[in-house]
Amino acid sequence: MILKENNVPSLNGLVLAGGESKRMGTDKGLMNWHGKEQRYYLADMLQEFCEEVFISCRQEQVNGFDSAYRTLPDTFLDLGPYGGILSAMHSQRDKAWLVVACDLPLLDKETIRFLIIHRESKKVATTYESPHDGFPEPLITIWEPESYTVLLDFLGKGTTGLRNVLMNSEKTVVQSARPETLMNVNTPEDVGKARAILGTENVAKQGLKEIRTKEST
Repeated sequence: MILKENNVPSLNGLVLAGGESKRMGTDKGLMNWHGKEQRYYLADMLQEFCEEVFISCRQEQVNGFDSAYRTLPDTFLDLGPYGGILSAMHSQRDKAWLVVACDLPLLDKETIRFLIIHRESKKVATTYESPHDGFPEPLITIWEPESYTVLLDFLGKGTTGLRNVLMNSEKTVVQSARPETLMNVNTPEDVGKARAILGTENVAKQGLKEIRTKEST
């Protein structure tokens, strides 16, 4: 876990896995990209960086989770990711939350680490610029404790779009050196693209491993 500086709120991790995955046709949290269900893969990844890690879900999903993982069922209902984030913040008001969506199969530790390094806790949030459209990417974002009241205020005005909240709030936006790690996979077509990228990366890693093995002998 990355140690926090003085007066900087502790960081919890939240994996958003409560969506109904209508466009995909199957639960994205259950997809196996790296040898285990994606919701567990991301939760394990966040353990290195966060004080506590939870998986956000709907109440009816709770019994379907491995007991080794902590779930956080929605208390703000029918609001999608917006409700999942509010529910987490309401449960621990003094914590900041590193939120990642379960539809990011290419996300890696370096991308998480880079975001944390550039965190500005006095802002509402620290987020990535989406490589798709250049707007803030709300589903890989550090939401500071102050953002709870900001989100509630926007909700009271009828806004449930997280991106809209970020665009109209004080935030830090960083760019990824490897924008493919921020790729959202929401459709069967996206799955093929992501698997192609992962396949290329695995071939490259295997080649590097072989080179290092030869150099050490």
